[in-house]
Amino acid sequence: MKNTYLQSHRLVLLFSFSLVLFLNTELSLLASAGGTDKNTKVYIVYLGEREHDDPELVTASHHQMLESLHESKEEAHNSMIYSYQHGFSGFAALLTSSQAKKISEHPSVIHVIPNRIVKLKTTRTWDHLGLSQVPTSSSPSSVKGLLNETNMGSDAIIGLLDTGIWPESEVFNDQGFGPIPKRWRGKCESGEDFNATIHCNNKLIGAKYYQKGMMAEIRGKRKSMTREFKSNRDAIGHGTHTATIAGGSFVSNASFYGLAQGTVRGGAPRARIASYKVCWDLFFLGCSIVDMWKAYDDAIHDGVDVLSVSLGGDVPEGSEVDQVDFVAAFHAVAKGIPVVAAAGNDGPNTQSVINVAPWFLTVAATTLDRSFPTKITLGNNQTFYAESLFTGPDITTGLAFLESYSHNTTGMKGKTVLAFDKRVPKEGLGAVILAQSVPDESYPYILTSYEHGADILQYIRTTRSPTVRISAATTLTGPPAAAKVVVFSSRGPNSVSPAILKPDIAAPGVNILAALTPLNPDSHNGFGLLSGTSMSTPVVSGITALLKCLHPDWSPAAIRSALVTTAWRTSKSGEPIFAEGSNKKLADPFDYGGGLVNPESAADPGLVYDMGIKDYISYMCSAGYNDTSISRVLGKKTNCPSPGASILDINLPSITIPNLDQEVTLTRTLTNVGPNNSVYKAVIKSPLGITLTVSPTTLVFGSGEVLSYAVTAKTSHKVNTGYFFGSLTWTDGVHDVRIPVSVQTKIMNMP
Repeated sequence: MKNTYLQSHRLVLLFSFSLVLFLNTELSLLASAGGTDKNTKVYIVYLGEREHDDPELVTASHHQMLESLHESKEEAHNSMIYSYQHGFSGFAALLTSSQAKKISEHPSVIHVIPNRIVKLKTTRTWDHLGLSQVPTSSSPSSVKGLLNETNMGSDAIIGLLDTGIWPESEVFNDQGFGPIPKRWRGKCESGEDFNATIHCNNKLIGAKYYQKGMMAEIRGKRKSMTREFKSNRDAIGHGTHTATIAGGSFVSNASFYGLAQGTVRGGAPRARIASYKVCWDLFFLGCSIVDMWKAYDDAIHDGVDVLSVSLGGDVPEGSEVDQVDFVAAFHAVAKGIPVVAAAGNDGPNTQSVINVAPWFLTVAATTLDRSFPTKITLGNNQTFYAESLFTGPDITTGLAFLESYSHNTTGMKGKTVLAFDKRVPKEGLGAVILAQSVPDESYPYILTSYEHGADILQYIRTTRSPTVRISAATTLTGPPAAAKVVVFSSRGPNSVSPAILKPDIAAPGVNILAALTPLNPDSHNGFGLLSGTSMSTPVVSGITALLKCLHPDWSPAAIRSALVTTAWRTSKSGEPIFAEGSNKKLADPFDYGGGLVNPESAADPGLVYDMGIKDYISYMCSAGYNDTSISRVLGKKTNCPSPGASILDINLPSITIPNLDQEVTLTRTLTNVGPNNSVYKAVIKSPLGITLTVSPTTLVFGSGEVLSYAVTAKTSHKVNTGYFFGSLTWTDGVHDVRIPVSVQTKIMNMP
């Protein structure tokens, strides 16, 4: 494949609020590098695996390449933004379009990629997921299971690419922590209102910040309503929130104005945190991929065990290399670092899932089995229960109906307004009751169903002076609330590689209580409730850190397999998990991958679908990379198989067949991570109209043994269909190793 010269496009952060901030920084670097020249733009020049172990030699080779484009060495050196020298080889530089095209033709260059901007897409979570009980200070040994076996993740280092950290938060206290692991090679960097000596400790062991790519992108444009810091200090709260969820220390008696009260902690509460600030709110809220790549490069060098990335791009993402951090994440995974990434917040639209390369562990979002019921009492004493974060005191107001977004609100001041459209001009209104057929948990309204909204509207229209009393919300856990895939969670199928199932797994991501910066208006006593796949991602990152501690020899693919094959497809009460959308339906693999993450079962999956470089090569070959490009990516001579490998044979913990015409046979390989002499039998649940045949139907494993099997899928459909779903489970009576099966019949290539 020829070197790819990619076109720029905008990308999208993954959480539920945004602020407009101000970065008090200097632009002298850009000026000296020609950053004020409107004809230049920042590009990433990607060269693959490093050719030298010495980072200085790697950087010197980058400068040498740039010198061929400039009249002097000084000009060449000034044009460089970053040298990627640790996890992989490449650099970011200010180039004209003609320079970018010229360097893309260099025989050592794999891709030249324009800089782009990516946007950012707990007290109940861990009980809901069955990840043990929180210990008391007097009885820390009360923790059992996965937390106990891993000492709550004390040996793990979780890296987060995000908006930084508010270091004073109690969730980053290091009480009872031992010394920093000797293998750690990272550091804390001082900066504006961030003193590395004071603010870092044995919990927060890494704090870096990256802004050169963002500054080059915005060319000095600024908006200044809320403060930003030229350091790792978090002005927004998003990074502080996600770090809490992944690995925050125990903080008791936390709540949001009394809601969701309890002990806040992360999934791996004794894990170490390394924060890489790559997202800024300047002219717009976002993260430069140039800065993200440098953070990946540093994180690989520093020695993180897991990377948590609650960021992502627009859909469609285009070609594989057009994905935001496709290459950088690959190098992390190839070096044994799982990369846990957000599925996106563009649901319930189909093909909206992002971060879709097979090396990502891509996370969808569900609700918790927790609700915040709010009692609504009309003037005629008719009572409804809605849901909100209204914390009181109770209010009684007049009640009006807002017919449309453009409706004049004159005369409604101080009243509670009923609306069926979330585009409500809230200024001057007492409260907003939002009635929707699919309530969107990410909006700050009093949410009720469309049916209840119709009843309230009937009361308004038949009453001369309608009134309403709104009571403060309370916290309810357990039935009738149950986990469901939330409406905003992005859905499959994969728009880039349809045979790669995405998302992989789901986790709670709605109204998650965690630490926030006090600058965030949604913060109360340092904590707040946020929603998004940004929140579900660090849930899985924390669990992944625990699994890395328990099974240090497991690859990122083995960990992903353990999570997918053991996931729940039913709620605690045994009811199936539903997915919110235009119509509520039973959740399928395109909604939640394998299902809702089940940490304790993932610790002992029995068998895993492991993947290594060979599988990733097969994926790259099927994606159109040629031998030369793949060889440079891997740093060694590599040839695509001839005839070409089938993407259906990539050893994923799922089977997705997007174009079945009559029949197809594919293979999977299982590795025993359980007892010796384990006997597993296949249990098949075929999709509607599809016959699945497995050979052999029994597998007998020795300790650590690797065995393969074949699956033949045959369709009985005579017309093109949508996807039908089933499953394939290998069971030994103790372990049920289940993978989702998704099949679409396509007799002819018709729309």
